[in-house]
Amino acid sequence: MSADAAPAGIRTGVDIGGTFTDLAAVDSTGIIAVRKVLTTTGEPARGMEQALLQSIGNLGVEGTRITQFVHGTTLITNALIERTGSVTALLTTAGFRDVLEMAREHRYELYDLMLEPPRPLVPRYLRFDVPERVLADGTVDLPLDRMHVQMLAHELVEHGVEAVAICFLHSFANPDHEQEAAAILKEAAPGLQVCISSDVAPEIREYERASTTVANVYVRELAARYLADLRDRTAAAGVGPAPQIMLSHGGLATVDTAARYPVRMLESGPAGGALAAAAFGAAAGWQDLLAFDMGGTTAKLCVVQEGVPLVTHAFEVDRRYRLRAGSGLPVKVPVIDMIEIGVGGGSLARTNALGLLAVGPESAGSAPGPACYGHGGERPTVTDADLLLGYLDPNYFLGGDMPLHPRAAATAVRRHVGEPLGLSIVDAAWGIHTLVNEDMANAARVHTCERGQDPAQLPLVAFGGAGPVHAAGVAAALRSGRVIVPPAAGVMSAVGFLTAPMAFDFARSAGGRLTDFRQADVEEIFTSMRCEGERLLVDASVDPMAMSHQRLADLRYAGQGSELRVPVPAAGRWPDDLVSAFQREYQRRYGRVGPDVPVEVLTWRVVVSGPRPHQPLTLRVTASPSAAQKGSRAAYFPAAGGFVDTPVFDRYQLEADFAVDGPALIEERESTVVVPPGAQCTASADGCLHLEWPAR
Repeated sequence: MSADAAPAGIRTGVDIGGTFTDLAAVDSTGIIAVRKVLTTTGEPARGMEQALLQSIGNLGVEGTRITQFVHGTTLITNALIERTGSVTALLTTAGFRDVLEMAREHRYELYDLMLEPPRPLVPRYLRFDVPERVLADGTVDLPLDRMHVQMLAHELVEHGVEAVAICFLHSFANPDHEQEAAAILKEAAPGLQVCISSDVAPEIREYERASTTVANVYVRELAARYLADLRDRTAAAGVGPAPQIMLSHGGLATVDTAARYPVRMLESGPAGGALAAAAFGAAAGWQDLLAFDMGGTTAKLCVVQEGVPLVTHAFEVDRRYRLRAGSGLPVKVPVIDMIEIGVGGGSLARTNALGLLAVGPESAGSAPGPACYGHGGERPTVTDADLLLGYLDPNYFLGGDMPLHPRAAATAVRRHVGEPLGLSIVDAAWGIHTLVNEDMANAARVHTCERGQDPAQLPLVAFGGAGPVHAAGVAAALRSGRVIVPPAAGVMSAVGFLTAPMAFDFARSAGGRLTDFRQADVEEIFTSMRCEGERLLVDASVDPMAMSHQRLADLRYAGQGSELRVPVPAAGRWPDDLVSAFQREYQRRYGRVGPDVPVEVLTWRVVVSGPRPHQPLTLRVTASPSAAQKGSRAAYFPAAGGFVDTPVFDRYQLEADFAVDGPALIEERESTVVVPPGAQCTASADGCLHLEWPAR
């Protein structure tokens, strides 16, 4: 595209993942540019800058044409997992310094004698008791010992502490002591990063609240430096507007807000993918679906219900066992509800202690990467197996910018899988491919059923670099009859960033039976949170007249140990309408009506949002039916007898009425869609590819 022909406004999203950094740019006509480059692990913002400069250079435009820049990153997650944050201390109510270690006093794997508990971010010698006590109703039982906090401040600085988390008992009911202690620390030691739980996570449950506050302050300095570097690099590229940051719940925030609450960025990349899946699914007429994102390091699955990805406030990071709840550090912030499986294109294949084939969760990452990258990797990965099966073109990986090496892949698969198991290279590669599909399908069954959905009834929206390669196999294992592959599937998280509104989530724990609350008191709680959200969005230049807010409550039957999140009606009979909404959600989730006992509330919530962008997300291409088929190559399909000559199509040349019966391969720059025998693939006007199977 020439500069003269370029559109006036370009919106750009960049997602930094564990293996690749993805970029997508859109204008009023749709998606005009995509880019995927290897993540620069030691300096992730540099890879972002490279992708940005290459993209605007290829478009022939200036950075000043960019009117919005949205960013998501794995930096915060990696810092928590790798323990590269600040030296952090924790101040707690006297007698509660060991909450982080005691956790829930629960063994997440009852019979594992070698069980590893989550490792706290703050060691015991940096956890300090503070004389003070606030009761559950917010009344002060013991005033804060201010002199004690002052003495601690000087001692912390002398011992090299860089950050302090303050989590006092029942501060969600009365934050005064936390605020006083924070003020004392900042006056006595201005260089300390200080976070208080009543600001970060003002919710009931002491362990989760302390863990979240610690995680936030632990990465705060790192996030501030990174976000400042990001702002400088985008400005140097000529980008006028300040970057906006994708949060884990699917909303955007300013750099300043993200720097204040970096823990809310933990799942920013996957959140973008779920939003994009919901948008493309709705355009195809599907309000309920399963988003399937398979990248270089992990695969993620998310249920989209009534056009919206489900959101949860129960999230764990750095799990000792990837799929075992309770084995990680709890973070009580809103995140799009998804399950993560440790299998991606770079996941390593091996034989385990029982002599069986296993794949993941260990990954080759971007350095050295899979053996076929030719960067020094010697162990086989999923990408190596897919290459040997003919699903990937060694000369068209990333559009030909990064040629692959089949011989290196064959050597790695033979040496580490084929010979130990007595299999040929092809059988070993097929074993890796199918094992990964079954692992993802098993996780999808559990995830969807726990949320009251039947995976066989949900279309699979597949994206990520490896998602379209494996989607048909996963769908077949789930007995689902449809796969949707959006355009620019290899960078779909970056595309999804551009569908998100400015938004922030607020919570206040004020528990009790609903019948004990006056409607006026509830309205006062909601109004306080809504006003706080509106101030944040006004600071982000959102028009107050364009803002909306959603009110929710965490409810349960009296005596239960967990709760359900339910929208709160704006008007009507109080509290009967809210009780009825809870009972409907309870029946939908569990298939039965609950017991005849009172309903109680734990936490009230408000989500304040700006307007959602409305523009087409079609991939702008010039279709040429005569150039649609690029050629053919041998690809492995056991249902067709093994290796068969398979037509290969250029996705950028497909017309809206394109249709082909499998087997077939459809290539785009960042990914390949595998159409197996027995499936039909059709293209829609928005650039999506639809794979369907005959009714089973």
